[in-house]
Amino acid sequence: MVTGAVATAAALGGGMVGVAEDALPESAAFRRRLGWTGPAGVVPDVPEGRVTRRRVTSRATRTRPEVVIIDPHGVPAARADRLPVCLMLHGRGSSAYGFVELGMARFLTQAVRDGVPPCRLVAVDGGEASYWQASGGSDPQRMLLRELPGWLGGKAPRAVLGISMGGFGALRYARSRAVDAVALLSPALFRTWTDARPVGVFHGQTDWTADEPLRHIGQLRVKADGIGLWCGREDPFHDAALEFAEAAHPAVAAFDHGAHDEGYWRRVAPDALRFVGERLLGKNA
Repeated sequence: MVTGAVATAAALGGGMVGVAEDALPESAAFRRRLGWTGPAGVVPDVPEGRVTRRRVTSRATRTRPEVVIIDPHGVPAARADRLPVCLMLHGRGSSAYGFVELGMARFLTQAVRDGVPPCRLVAVDGGEASYWQASGGSDPQRMLLRELPGWLGGKAPRAVLGISMGGFGALRYARSRAVDAVALLSPALFRTWTDARPVGVFHGQTDWTADEPLRHIGQLRVKADGIGLWCGREDPFHDAALEFAEAAHPAVAAFDHGAHDEGYWRRVAPDALRFVGERLLGKNA
């Protein structure tokens, strides 16, 4: 931790006073520059799956979010409509289309070529910093639970994949709807109110306690065998993710070197898609 490095510097007589935090040996930025956070993932050189984008009207969020649908390359639309759906929830500062920019339309093609059972990936805008929670008259969870199935022709997602803030939202979603798989990439979880408060999303400690996934693991409507977790050792949410893993006993709990960035998410995307696809095998509900 940076805090530990600062304390060490002080104990040595202040020889490091004034050094930038990202230059300290224990900081993620320092370790990334030296290549200690592992290799960045590479988007495969294969055709993109079919990407469909459309605007919808959400009464739940009082916005016109974009819905992005990614179907496996080469799968006819009529067949794709029958595939099980994996909902993807984006991170803070991103959007539904951010998954296409991340390369998920190509990762899906490669996954199917590698024998992963095909599924349809669906993403929707949830707000830049909403944490997929109700606030100020906007309720992203109600949008996902009540409105999204209608936008998908009456089909509810049977899996959910979340990145960072989307990991928080994915676990909140899985408290309300039974799913076959939850894939968490660097989930933004908070062990204490002191950690959560600076995010500026929650109205107070009571509000945070009601939503924080770490406080409601027993309410998840997914079996432990259906939970997969990937979080880098240099990720600021590593300790919280480890706490979640120790309590939820997910089928996959991968803690390799990695930072909280797209390079890491691209590296683990193939594993996450395989995890989801295998658990949705034969599920068409």
